[in-house]
Amino acid sequence: MHSVTAADVADLARGAAVLGSGGGGNPYMGQLMAEHALAEHGPVTVLGLEEVPASSRVVAVMVMGTPTVFYEKMLAGDEMLRAVRAVSRAAGQAPTHLMPGEIGGVNATIPLVPAAESGLSLVDGDFMGRAFPELSMLLPALAGLSLAPLALTDEKGNVLVLEATDMDWGERIARVCSVAMGGTAVVAYAPLSPGQLRGAMAHGTVGRAQALGKAIRLAREDRRDPVEAARRVLSGVTVFRGKVVDVDGRPGGGFLWGRAVVEGTGPDTGTELVVRFQNEYLLATRGGRALVTTPNLICVLEEEGAQPVPADALRYGLRVAVVGAPCDEAWRSPQGLEITGPGHFGYDHPYAPLTAPGPADR
Repeated sequence: MHSVTAADVADLARGAAVLGSGGGGNPYMGQLMAEHALAEHGPVTVLGLEEVPASSRVVAVMVMGTPTVFYEKMLAGDEMLRAVRAVSRAAGQAPTHLMPGEIGGVNATIPLVPAAESGLSLVDGDFMGRAFPELSMLLPALAGLSLAPLALTDEKGNVLVLEATDMDWGERIARVCSVAMGGTAVVAYAPLSPGQLRGAMAHGTVGRAQALGKAIRLAREDRRDPVEAARRVLSGVTVFRGKVVDVDGRPGGGFLWGRAVVEGTGPDTGTELVVRFQNEYLLATRGGRALVTTPNLICVLEEEGAQPVPADALRYGLRVAVVGAPCDEAWRSPQGLEITGPGHFGYDHPYAPLTAPGPADR
């Protein structure tokens, strides 16, 4: 058990931006909203699932949509609590706890707002262990649990309750609705019990995001290498360092699609890394060989201060370090790879286990 105060949110947002693997929405907007809510209503208690009573009902909440839209179409602020209340009415179960639907980007901090406003505690975990572009890419869905009904809300006051037959249909319908709502929407999932969640969530990810953001901040303050500090917390591998020389990104169908080319520096001089994304970074190749593939995390960090770079913020001239980090173990199962591996996104490369690049890769 620990508490998140307004002073803790910056570290949490920074770490969540790294875990977002390029996606998850603009963390700064969520940071401001969470800081305001915590300053007004007080700290939010974060509990491990083992600390949550068996009779509890946990509602997960998150934002879905095109990341670039989130810069211009800000939330009104009440969407999260309205979504939680709508799905609770539809399910006939009052929530006792809340949790993030995903830990990446804005979605780590957004649940703090309804938690602070309602006085409910937050469960330390999420449905992905990172960010993924589709609502069907959730650990409860992988475990065969129903997350219906879903509730979607927007800043205009619209509320939609969706009884999808499965999460593939939930993704298809909710994606269209989020586009109609202006490109983004807040989603709340049906309440689940601690027993249902035990094998259907990534545990401890709120605390992990906060520790990751803190490690980067302290390394900066102590003039140590913040990229190395992040790599250690992630148990990851630094696979490339270089300068962004080309970016091709385009919004469409509720996603941001594209690729970026990074020209190597230092030991990577003379080579190029190509990073492909659909909201999140999904594939990193050098010389046609995959160095990191989804569902493992591809974290693009500014080389100087390890500031995480979302896919929608990639710009020519940025000097970056690319870190690969292991995903939640469940995603590396045959069933997990079927819905989050490279093949699902149309890439010809097979899943590549995360290893340190050798001379042959350079």
